[in-house]
Amino acid sequence: MELKLTTEWDKTFPKSEKVNHEKVTFHNRYGITLAADMYTPKDAAGKMAAIAVCGPFGAVKEQSSGLYAQTMAERGFLTIAFDPSFTGESGGEPRYMASPDINTEDFQAAVDFLSVQDNVDSDKIGIIGICGWGGMALNAAALDTRIKATVASTMYDMTRVNAKGYFDADDSEEKRYEMKKALNAQRITDYKNGSYALGGGVVDPLPDDAPFFVKDYYDYYKTPRGYHARSLNSNGGWNVTGCMSFINQPILQYSNEIRSAVLVMHGEKAHSCYFSRDAYADMINGSKYADNKELMIIPGAVHTDLYDGGGKNAIPFEKLTEFFKLNLNV
Repeated sequence: MELKLTTEWDKTFPKSEKVNHEKVTFHNRYGITLAADMYTPKDAAGKMAAIAVCGPFGAVKEQSSGLYAQTMAERGFLTIAFDPSFTGESGGEPRYMASPDINTEDFQAAVDFLSVQDNVDSDKIGIIGICGWGGMALNAAALDTRIKATVASTMYDMTRVNAKGYFDADDSEEKRYEMKKALNAQRITDYKNGSYALGGGVVDPLPDDAPFFVKDYYDYYKTPRGYHARSLNSNGGWNVTGCMSFINQPILQYSNEIRSAVLVMHGEKAHSCYFSRDAYADMINGSKYADNKELMIIPGAVHTDLYDGGGKNAIPFEKLTEFFKLNLNV
């Protein structure tokens, strides 16, 4: 599939004069071509440590992941921010589908690509996953021994939230059955129509009685702060059936076998903080490799503060730099 890549700068953050930027593509082992922005320090020389960034779930590389990638490139790393399969400028049909398998593979494909670049040290590759991609990053780290350091930022476990609802409020066989029944009915409707119905992005207009976390998402995705024309969350959202497989295919089953370094970071006031606390606890439970695992709770920060700093410099880039330099031996 030939991708149509935007040539102009269309990010939600300013372009840095400290790095070089270019569009690149690579493919995963399912034959899907992925689009990415590559950021390289202007003063780079020799082989560099590299970091692949993705997320949030339903966002595009022109939003949060690009900000992380550009900032880490300013700090001396070669970085890429990529659109996952079926979204953004990446390939994959039908559009707006998600898969715990394919999306984990997307991170591994990014490692494939970085490993063969002439200016990358293939033994010094890390990844950053944001929101739902934090969970995918941990899942990739549990599978891919080439990944030497992983950051999960403001993470979701998308399999848990799809199967059990927010705060595990729908964790019953009966509620899952009704959800699956509705999704399978939608499959028939979609098949008859020859197209996939969209589930809707972040609600707009925002109801007066919306929960805080919905207001938090609205403030990022639906305002000039973070809106992007290709972002699912800013517009029509995933397909109604787009995340169906997450209900039945839990990730993070072997997270306590991750040998490489992991930093899990989350805002103290984020509705989603329980995902990181529980994922970290599971990761070190009975693990022989707990010494290089860390949970960082950021005081006062909400979920989307770790997307773009939230106007309060909430993303601890100094900590990220220190973490990757230490664990990628830079």
